[in-house]
Amino acid sequence: QVQLVESGGGLVQAGGSLRLSCAVSGGIFSTYAVGWFRQAPGKERSFVAAINWSGGITDYADSVKGRFTISRDNAKNTVYLQMNRLKPEDTAVYYCAASSALLPGRAIDYAYWGQGTQVTVSS
Repeated sequence: QVQLVESGGGLVQAGGSLRLSCAVSGGIFSTYAVGWFRQAPGKERSFVAAINWSGGITDYADSVKGRFTISRDNAKNTVYLQMNRLKPEDTAVYYCAASSALLPGRAIDYAYWGQGTQVTVSS
């Protein structure tokens, strides 16, 4: 019912920046929050950030606080993840997901997922 499409990934040098976009369509009325997760090869998918769709309340993983900013443009049905001062350990496939929870921080709270976009940070 909800579709999400990520874009904006790519290759960047350490210390650089990227902005990811997540276009949301379908049952937006039932979406209370959109989150970003990432998964590196051989590792678990981990929480990055989330934003409440209507109120704009945000939550971040400790590893990205102060460097990443999640935002949304309700008029465009799009959520963004601005990533600054990127580190090699940020390298992963980044996924956006939609949840009916208020501000979920766990993958199990998200029912709809995008296909992911690759972010590679070189040393």
